Amino acid sequence: MTAFDIARGYIGMTEGPGPADNPKILEMYASVGHDWVEHDSVAWCAAFVGHCLEWAGIRSTRKLTARSYLDWGVPVEVADALQGDIAVIPRGKSSWQGHVFFIDRIEGAWVWGLGGNQDDAVSIKRYPVSKLLGIRRAGDVTSNATMSVRDVQSRLRSLGYHEVGELDGRIGPRTRAAILAYRDDNSLPLNPIIDLALTEALLVAKSRPVSPERAVGTPESSRIVSAVNAQIALGAAGSAGLALNDIAPLITKAEDGQDLVSRILNLVGLGSYAGIVMPALGALIFVAVICFALKARAARIEDHRTGRTP
Repeated sequence: MTAFDIARGYIGMTEGPGPADNPKILEMYASVGHDWVEHDSVAWCAAFVGHCLEWAGIRSTRKLTARSYLDWGVPVEVADALQGDIAVIPRGKSSWQGHVFFIDRIEGAWVWGLGGNQDDAVSIKRYPVSKLLGIRRAGDVTSNATMSVRDVQSRLRSLGYHEVGELDGRIGPRTRAAILAYRDDNSLPLNPIIDLALTEALLVAKSRPVSPERAVGTPESSRIVSAVNAQIALGAAGSAGLALNDIAPLITKAEDGQDLVSRILNLVGLGSYAGIVMPALGALIFVAVICFALKARAARIEDHRTGRTP
């Protein structure tokens, strides 16, 4: 999804009524690194453009001044402008003031701009082409974050957000879930994106807290633990049976197994010891089953207690 597509999805959004503030607009300030802004009365056209760019995976200027976009990306002539390019016009009486928006279209002497803070809302509004201070396009703009997607995935996993899944460098459903979980735990805007607010928080973050109950508990209704317990019980029963010579005769009388093992023992010159070796081998197998099962159960419980698994 392009930044323009994202911007179009906000059409109709307005500032909060009266003294109230629209939390979505406050999230836009935060997504470009200005979470200190507490009211949507602060000019937010640049925050809107920056938020849409960051969401689309493009680094914005991360400034709240519209004219900062005159030095962003690459310049574009009016005749070459395309839908989604970014335009800046003057606003106010000061030389630093301005208004920034996405170009929807240019027809004759008018440019239609899709922007925020246009009559306190996100809308498409027309302006004279003669007022354009510049048009820019993201031709040489770097990635939106100081950390790559794979870096973010790796960092989330190291912090205990194991729902991130594979470190594949893609923002799939599991990675979005991990991002949202981290944002929720750290009081960040609940947007499943990698932006400045997220990457800066990840650089200084502490490990995901694990509740005291979970730290000493065991996973409930775990199919892995249930299967392991069954293996342990089977191995214990088999070992006990061999110790009592209840299973050994069955092993020695199994034709396929007896023929195969006897041939192997004969090859190594131990054919006369088959009656002793085969029960011992069976017991060793059962003991190995128990050992591996115990190890698997311990690993599953450890994953639960450290938060790696549900």
